Amino acid sequence: MLSRCRAVPSRGGMLTLLLLLPVLLPMLLGGCFERTEASMDRTKRPVQVVVVALTDDRAGRSYSGIIRARREAVLGFRAGGRIAARLVDVGARVAPDEVLARLDPADLALGLRSAAADLAAAQAEAAQAAADAARSARLRADGWIAAAADGAKQAAAQAATERAAAARAAVALARNRLSYAELRAPAAGVITAVMRDGGSVVAEGEPVFAFAEAGPPEIEVELPEQALPQARRPGASVTLWAHPGEHWPATLRELAPAASGRLRTYTARYVLQGAPAWVALGMTATLDLPGEAADRVAVLPAAALNDRGDGPSVWQVTAEGTLAERRVTLRRLEQDRVIVSGLDGGEQVVAVGAQKLDPNARVRIADIRPATE
Repeated sequence: MLSRCRAVPSRGGMLTLLLLLPVLLPMLLGGCFERTEASMDRTKRPVQVVVVALTDDRAGRSYSGIIRARREAVLGFRAGGRIAARLVDVGARVAPDEVLARLDPADLALGLRSAAADLAAAQAEAAQAAADAARSARLRADGWIAAAADGAKQAAAQAATERAAAARAAVALARNRLSYAELRAPAAGVITAVMRDGGSVVAEGEPVFAFAEAGPPEIEVELPEQALPQARRPGASVTLWAHPGEHWPATLRELAPAASGRLRTYTARYVLQGAPAWVALGMTATLDLPGEAADRVAVLPAAALNDRGDGPSVWQVTAEGTLAERRVTLRRLEQDRVIVSGLDGGEQVVAVGAQKLDPNARVRIADIRPATE
């Protein structure tokens, strides 16, 4: 039989192999993998930019109000009675002195007839008393009656004359009341409400119509104390909620000298200059008051603003396709846009995704966005 022989390494050789293993192992494994070389991605990222357009910003204030007529009145008959006819409806435009409604004139005509009869009786009594006074004066001159009796006749004649004058005034008043049976428009305007209809019995002065005089419309607003310095400055404008994109200049006509007791605000009225015909009373409007000094600001999309912890900024795209960080001052933050200062007109800044860029990125302009969006 052949005996198997194997070499057993010595204890010193094993120790040497173990010491060299950490050095040889990386060299042996290095041949099993391909060597990679770190490289920087130089691909240009597409970005959307906005061209900076500077505008004046006065940091004004806005207040909601209602479109009103300059003069509004509640119209009623100056005499009581039953309304026989209503001649206009709500929304009717009326001319000055136009008849709006009529009362049944029967009772008023009877009142005039009664006053005329009283006048006739008073005049007859006054004539009789005047004749008695003249006769008494002759008798006294001849010595036939005493001075006291003559004085009584003269006083009775004077009283009768005054009663006749009062009767004439009553006739004039009754005639006027008869004319009050017709309710007429005090000026050109529009009927804004009807409170009583035909057949209703109304008292003297009871409201029948609401009337708004024709003329330039006005906006009525309630201003707080801090808005009073701006209230009289020129440059106010009005925007109607029905047409939010249109503005009309407004001029202050009236400002309350004292605050209201409940709200502690001051009622102001501004006249709309050049308002179109479709502006209706009662529309909701916004009054914009100018600020003290105008600043040059830029209106940018809200996504263009970036803050890396040291203040707001935007990314400016240079002609070489690199990014330059521009510090800005945030003036106002609105729903989907920001108003900032510190930029120059014509600069191109990144409109969206500013938070995902870094100074080392290279970009290319894929789209130019209007600054007003």
